[in-house]
Parts: sequence; structure tokens; C-alpha cells
Amino acid sequence: MVDRFARSGILSTVGAMVAMSVVAGVLVAAAVTPAIAVADSAATSGISVFDNLPDYITVGAESQQNEIFAVKDGKPVQIATTYDQNRQEVGWSDISTYLKDAAVDGEDRRFYSHGGVDIPSVVRAAIFNTTESQNGVSGSSTLDMQLVKNILVQQALQLSDASARKAAYAAAISDTFSRKLKEMKLAIGLDQKYSKKQILAAYLNITGFGGNTYGVEAASEEYFSTTADKLTVAQAASLIATVQQPNLQNLGSTKNYAANKVRRDEILADMYAAKDITKAQYDTASATPIASEVKFTAPTSGCLYASDAQFACDYVQRLVPTLASLGSTATERTQNWAHGGYKIYTSIDLTQQDVAQTALSADAPANETRFALGAAADAVQPGTGRILVMAQNKVFDDSATGDPVTTTAVNYSTDKAYGGSSGFQTGSTYKIFTLTDWLQKGHGLNDVVNGSVRTFQQSSFNASECSAPFAGTYTPQNDSPGEGGSMTVLQATANSVNAAFVGMAQQLDMCDIRNDAQAMGVHRADGSPLVVSPSSVLGINEIAPLTMAGAIATIGDGGMYCAPTIVDSITDPNGKTLPGQAKSCTQSIDPTIAATDAYALASVMTSGTGTPGNPRDGVPIVGKTGTTDGAYQNWLIASTTKAALAVWVGNIQGTASLRSTKDPQGDQNLRNITIAGTNGYNTKFNIFRVTMKSLDTNPDYRGGTFPSPDPTLLEGSGVTVPSVVGEQPSEAESVLEGLGFTATDGGTVASGLPVGEVASTDPAAGTSAALGSEITYYTSDGTLAKAMPNVVGQSKHNAIAMLVADGFSSSNITITWTTGTVLSVCTVTASNPVSGAATSTDSPVTLTVSDGGATSGTDPGTCT
Repeated sequence: MVDRFARSGILSTVGAMVAMSVVAGVLVAAAVTPAIAVADSAATSGISVFDNLPDYITVGAESQQNEIFAVKDGKPVQIATTYDQNRQEVGWSDISTYLKDAAVDGEDRRFYSHGGVDIPSVVRAAIFNTTESQNGVSGSSTLDMQLVKNILVQQALQLSDASARKAAYAAAISDTFSRKLKEMKLAIGLDQKYSKKQILAAYLNITGFGGNTYGVEAASEEYFSTTADKLTVAQAASLIATVQQPNLQNLGSTKNYAANKVRRDEILADMYAAKDITKAQYDTASATPIASEVKFTAPTSGCLYASDAQFACDYVQRLVPTLASLGSTATERTQNWAHGGYKIYTSIDLTQQDVAQTALSADAPANETRFALGAAADAVQPGTGRILVMAQNKVFDDSATGDPVTTTAVNYSTDKAYGGSSGFQTGSTYKIFTLTDWLQKGHGLNDVVNGSVRTFQQSSFNASECSAPFAGTYTPQNDSPGEGGSMTVLQATANSVNAAFVGMAQQLDMCDIRNDAQAMGVHRADGSPLVVSPSSVLGINEIAPLTMAGAIATIGDGGMYCAPTIVDSITDPNGKTLPGQAKSCTQSIDPTIAATDAYALASVMTSGTGTPGNPRDGVPIVGKTGTTDGAYQNWLIASTTKAALAVWVGNIQGTASLRSTKDPQGDQNLRNITIAGTNGYNTKFNIFRVTMKSLDTNPDYRGGTFPSPDPTLLEGSGVTVPSVVGEQPSEAESVLEGLGFTATDGGTVASGLPVGEVASTDPAAGTSAALGSEITYYTSDGTLAKAMPNVVGQSKHNAIAMLVADGFSSSNITITWTTGTVLSVCTVTASNPVSGAATSTDSPVTLTVSDGGATSGTDPGTCT
């Protein structure tokens, strides 16, 4: 091989060009007028075509593999290889000498001595084609010319316009005289511009070896499960035997073995004739059966073959048109990615990913057949938005041949544009946005609100800037039967009381609630605008789990929203490190609001609806549960200061309730059914608890203490509810509305007050309630009216017995003591109300009892 490079070429570049001009004229004459003299115009035209061709073509990097990485123990780990063409470019020293010799000896034995075009071969081919009445010019192609053809083919395939691509490809492979002329001139320029080593290495890296496999490295791995520098003589000859007719002689099918062996043995003979192998090597190689050499390894391109985090891999590929480091436009980025050679490093932590995946597989089995059970877990890092986990219960398969029950190509975690999912209704997790707006408007967590189920007039909700007026009525139900009454906002949040939050929204602006959601990155997965309506407070919008993870992470980082990102960095084909997805963070909520949000949401995880999902590992956590109407979808989203996690479990399709008494077939109790050992409603807790606990064990993700809430936002701008008991309804309404409350007639209640007078309010007098809150007053029906019995002179014991027998409650009877004589000990000396006075059996009664003079007006301890 070294001696060949030392030889001078038979033709210098100038000599090659002169000879080529002569040959061009001969070829034109031969191709246009076989065996007859050529018309001057035809010859002139052919030479003109030749003269107008470019002088050279550039050998560039060819389409090759891309690699996608995740992180494990702080180090990058490759999880997937993707490519349009299965190619791995290798250098001269990484290619077997046998392979180089086989290419030269078998395809172009004068490669090291010609100037890009082998004139004797061209003339011989021209004469053959003329005598055989061929229309084109076949044969005579040097390795330089084959390289030119392959470059033109690859350039054609990279064109974005389909019609232009088709035309360029047809021109590159057409068996015509003009195409041959073009190859010849470009080959001469190629030989002038590059060394023989560069040309041969480029040829071996670009040429096709059947199917979608290009270049000797990928072919060596696919057909022999080895690398290009370790090929045997027989293997090297078999690979070069493929290039003559790749689709008929490649080693991907046993039916091609016979044809490959014929060509292989011819190449081995050429190698022996050129003294590049010994007689013993030739004999051994030619006697080697093809089947004994082939160790086929199927190509594993794409996320289907990813070793881990397959849906995250697919998400990365779908993001390619948006990655600015890949090009200035979406089209350019897609083309560059298709050309390959890039390495993308993601933020996925494989340790945490695998924990989540194991939990999902165990608690939401992919093979569930009673209904279309889906589940996803997505973790993001507050303050950066880096996606740490993207997992779901179904197995990734985009082949269209996967098991329809256990596999899917739809990514439940992401928006429709990046995975095909339209999202899922979020249920009460959406309440965090009403809570945020409540605090932003100056209301407090200790403000008292009405949690009772009731019918709302939708026209009373304000959304003038983003929606037409609402019409009709809305009667939201609470999750637990009998739940309701007056409660603080803190209690309503911990227990996720629907009616309370709808009532809160009634005092706010629905557009502001929507704006708060959007500020925390919330949008519908299908790309349409967020629905704004009274029912939207309870989570009717379909949203992706990844989006909700980003929203709760905002609370985790003091109101700083960071858009979720998965690409940390990119390495280009030249080894240059490029930026990944840009970090995009905005202080979307005032830190004091976020801290007070966190205070309320902590109660959800410590004493409220989210308690079963709390890892209880000492790390403070805040969160919110969500269950849709009918319990079709079930959520838990929560965050520490260092990691946020959203877990969704529900119906991919259909409306099977996760807490109904019957499944869709009507014969299973889903609440007690064994879905991996638990009922459907609790599945989210099991997945969440295990995954978050694992995140907390990593020092990088272990959260700390949340900031203290704003004291003024605990109390808010509430007003003390006044006492209007005994007032007429019109007077009560005037007082309440004058203070900024909304007064509502709750009907009559049993009372001893005169009929029609206000007997009580809800919230009760003395309670702090937010301005605009609904205060319900109840009027007396008079049924408890009573005249006070005469119990003076009776013993304490008998007096109480008389009152209870007359309908009074013993719990409303109070005893006071007075000094008396020995003869009056334990005797009632007075009562309030006095005997015969109008009162009611639910009113308090005070009895004054004599101590007999022994204890100076205190209980003598002898009275029963």
C-alpha cells in the first residue's frame, strides 16, 4: 500500500484534462452515431456540455447517526441512536487494510495511478457500449467517479423540496452519457483537490451496502457484528462484493449469499493477483462459506430501540424543529438532524426515571384490559425547568405493529404537538390558580367561605375581558357527601371543597384566574385556548401532566415559573458543544403570594386529601389532588423546593370511574378491585409516594424549608360578621350589604324568636369573612317559643329536671351560686329568664342556687 502512494500518476492533472477532452469527443461520436461518422453539431454539443461543467465537487461529512443521552450517577449514558441513513463515519486508520485493498483490487485496480478517470477503461467501455448498441455508458467507473455519483445522490436526498429532490436523484443515477461526462470531470477535479487516502476513505464511508446501511463501519456492525478495522479477508471481500448490486448482493438475506459469494471470490482473486494477500489467505477465504462469516445484527435506529426513557427520547426527536442550535429555521434544523452526527444530552435522570417506571408498571399495569388504564409521572426541577422524569405505564412502540393493549406511540406526558396526546382534565389541581388569585386580591386563608352545595347563577361570575356573559345555573357537587358549611379558605384547600372554591371564584374575575394559570405555564394540550367558565375552576381543561408539573414547580420556587426543558446541550458533528434548550424563567407570582400558597398547599399533604401520597421523609412538600367528575381522571401534583412531580392516572379513552361501584361491564367493584393490589383511586398515591421519596434521597433534589407565609395574607382583608339576630330580614340585609357582604335568605329554622326575625347567620356573628362573601341569614319559625317555667324554690336537681322535661337543653343551663341560710341550701333563689318570661327552648337559662351560707357564694359540693 505504501509503495502505491509513492508512485507518480500515469496522467498528470493537466494530461488527464487533455486526454479527457479527446475522449469526450470520441464518446460523443460513439454515443450519438454508432458505427457512423458524427455530425459536427452533436460533437460540438457534447464538448460544450463537458466544458460547462464545474471543475470539482467537495467531499463533505455524509449523513450519519445521531445519539441521544440521559444522565446516570452524574454521567452521560447513551440511550438511543437515530438516523435517516445508518452510517458511522470512520477515519483511515479505522478501516481494515483488507477492505481498502478489496475496494481497489476489485473495483479500480489503477486507482493509485490514474488522475480520477481511467482512460483505457473509458475507451474500452465506449467501444463495448457502441458495439452492443447501448444507450448509456456503463462500466469504466473509477472509485473517484463512484464517489462523485454517491455525493450527488446524497446531495439530492438532502433537498427539502420533494420535486427537486426527485429530479436531482434521477439525474444522479441516470445511465446517460451526459451524467458520465459530469462524473468524469468532477472526478478529475476531485483527484486534484484530495489525496488518494482521502478519496478512498470517503468512498468507503459513503457507499451503500444494502437497505438503509451506508459506509463500512455500519455495514461491518450489521453484517458481521464487528468494526471496520477488524474484518477478515473474506469479510472484507464480501462487503465490497455488495457495492456492485447492493440490493441483490447484500448479506441481510440468505437468498443473496450465492450471488455475493460469486462476486466475493472474484475480488479475492483480484487481491491475490495484486499480491495483497497470500495464496494461503486466498485459499482459506475463498473456501469460507458466507453463512459462517455472517453474524447479523439488526439496525436499532429510533426510540423504539432506546435502552431507557423511550418516551423522553421520542419527545426529544419531536423537539428538533425548535432547537435553535441545529439551525436558523425549522426546515434547516430538521435537515441538519436528518444529516446526522449530532449528540443530544438530556436532563433525564435514569435513576429517578427507572424508579418511576417501576412504580408505574407495578401500580398501573400496561396489560389492564377492563378499561383503558393510563398513567404518567413527570418530574421537573424548580428554578431551572429541567425535566428529570418522563415515564408512563404503556410501552413505547411506534412500529404500528405493537400490542394494542400494552404499547402505544402516544406520549401521555406532553402536548399533542409533541406526542399525540390531547391531555386530561385536571380536576381540583386547577384550584391552585383560584387560590393564587384569591390571595392576589388581598383575601386571606382564614377568611370564612361557604362550602355548602348550592346552585349558582352563572351570570354572577365576572369574565368580561375574556368571555361572553355566562348564562344558566351551575350546581357543583362536593367530593364527600354531607361536606359543606362555613369553613376557612385554608380548610377548603386542605379538603378540596368544590363549592367553596366556586364561591371564591364568584368573588374574583374568571379572566384573572385564567391569567394566573397561564403565568404558571398552563395551556391546553391540544393547543386551543383555555376554557373559561365557572366549571373551569374545578379543572375541566385537558392539560398535559408535564405542564402541571411545571405549574406546581412554580410554587416550589417561590413563584418563579421555568418552562420545562429536556435538552441540556448538543454536540455537533465537528465535536463543538452547542446550547440546548434555553432556560426560560419568569417571576410569575409575587414571592409572598407563592409562600402563602405553599402554606395552604402544605396542609393538603399533611392533613388533607394528599396525605396518602406524602413520603413522610422529613422533606417539606406542598401539593394538590385532583379528581374529575365521574372520577375518570385522577391526579396528584406536588413540589418540594428542589423537585416537582405530577402523577396522572385515568382513562386514556372511555369513562370508567376509578371510584364507582361498577366497572363498564357492571360486574366489578373498582373501588376494591385489585389494580396491582390497591383500588383505582389510591393508585396515584402509590406511584407518587415511591417516586418522590426517591427524588428526596438524591442530595441534588432534596428540598428544604419553604418561606413563611405573609401574615397579612393569613388574615386577609376580612370583615367581622355582625350579629343581626332579632332583626327583620330587610334590616339584616341592609347591615350585611353595607359592610360589603352578599346577604342571602336561607329560609326558616326552628327558633323561639318571634316568627320572621333573624335567628342565626352562616358564617356566625364574630367570624372574619372576605368582602363580597355570601352571608346566609335564617329566620325564626317560632316553633321553639316557650314561657319560662317557675322553678324558684325548687332544689337544683328538681329545677333542672323540670326544665329538661319542658324541652330545654341541659347544655344551655348555667348555675351560679349565692350566699344563703342553712335552711335554703341547694335551693333555686332566682332564674334568668324570670318565671313567665317569653323565651325559647334553645335559649340559655341561668339558675341562681343558695350555698346554705357555708361557702360564701360558691358550690358547697353537697348539691346534686
